[in-house]
Amino acid sequence: MEPFISTLIYFVVAIIIVVIGLIIFENMTRKYKDMEEVKNGNHAVALSIVGKIIGICIILSFAIYNSNVIYETIIWGAVGVALQMIAYWIFDLLTRNFSVEEQLKNNNIAVGIISMGVSIGLALVIGASIT
Repeated sequence: MEPFISTLIYFVVAIIIVVIGLIIFENMTRKYKDMEEVKNGNHAVALSIVGKIIGICIILSFAIYNSNVIYETIIWGAVGVALQMIAYWIFDLLTRNFSVEEQLKNNNIAVGIISMGVSIGLALVIGASIT
């Protein structure tokens, strides 16, 4: 495939997968709406969202590096979004002393940073496993 056309296709696919992922994550949070919190200046929620975006893109980049067909990238994108959701649930389960969702809503920057780190760190592990 022509490199410019291929790049454009991967670009569009990545945007679609990231947007779908963000919509899914938005619906996962019961105590607040992500974009409403960002609009109100909630840095913790913004950090958490940034981690998810970067995490999904890391997984997509590994999929692109290791594949020469677009459908594999789409499949890995879907798997990446699903695994990012599982990572968020595990993170929430491991923090029994507090609710991650409540702390993010309350603009707890420390929890936002850890949430971002979990998303990016696990994306690197997931991405490295793609061969």
